[in-house]
Amino acid sequence: MFNTTPLTLPPQRIRIFSLPPWLSAFAVAVETALQCAELSKSPSKTEDVPTKLVAKAVPLPMTVRGHWFLSPRTEYSVAVQTAVKQSDGEYLVSGWSETVEFCTGDYAKEHLAQLQEKAEQIAGRMLRFSVFYRNHHKEYFQHARTHCGNMLQPYLKDNSGSHGSPTSGMLHGVFFSCNTEFNTGQPPQDSPYGRWRFQIPAQRLFNPSTNLYFADFYCMYTAYHYAILVLAPKGSLGDRFCRDRLPLLDIACNKFLTCSVEDGELIFRHAQDLILEIIYTEPVDLSLGTLGEISGHQLMSLSTADAKKDPSCKTCNISVGR
Repeated sequence: MFNTTPLTLPPQRIRIFSLPPWLSAFAVAVETALQCAELSKSPSKTEDVPTKLVAKAVPLPMTVRGHWFLSPRTEYSVAVQTAVKQSDGEYLVSGWSETVEFCTGDYAKEHLAQLQEKAEQIAGRMLRFSVFYRNHHKEYFQHARTHCGNMLQPYLKDNSGSHGSPTSGMLHGVFFSCNTEFNTGQPPQDSPYGRWRFQIPAQRLFNPSTNLYFADFYCMYTAYHYAILVLAPKGSLGDRFCRDRLPLLDIACNKFLTCSVEDGELIFRHAQDLILEIIYTEPVDLSLGTLGEISGHQLMSLSTADAKKDPSCKTCNISVGR
């Protein structure tokens, strides 16, 4: 789920997510459907995508409301031309306007709230668990011991999941799982990431001093759906990053992952019908858990490394883009 190659996404492009204002109020009179705009994605500008607007001839000024379904984190160029029907039935067509270039941004909090609502609808009942775990190859853990001071260091999140997720290529963290098998209550023995597993008691990463954020909801052309959650110690760098970008969840009462006090003891539960991907934003000391080899198979087909979201799935897509 993580790689070490940073994305070079200019920070100033993060918040823009609409067409330039003058486009939404461009005065033009047309009687039938006319090609009046072209949008082309960058960096490949060889393919023009025609867009049609329809309006009835009315006295100027007027507004033509056009709708473009734009993908987030994408560069576009836009040009406009107008056409007016003459008395002889012919159209007087203007030249193309000056081209305007702009870049759409990440999902805003309201978009993520829509994804969260969709995820809540299929989350299912809550199951108890007691450990977070990270699967990887033996060499990965050996490197952490010998070169990283026995610490699992945060990595830059890759581009898996929704294209507009604010965490992709921006947030550093250590990826963990917490799902258990419903019949045993234990982590599954199979893994798509490697045959070695580090397990750490849940309270080491998740407790009342930790904030929990919803980050994404997606699938990969399969029946399985994934939710990405972020655990960030309060006041940490990761917490400050998430505070302005991601919906904050109540750790004791939400549909995905909970930590609550029952009879003086911390009890942890996870959603049964979602595969949860947990990003912990701080380094993790290997001495706080246990490391061992699992007995199951390595199911590479379930890996989410740089996984692309299915844009046709009605369960996990929203209308603002993929």
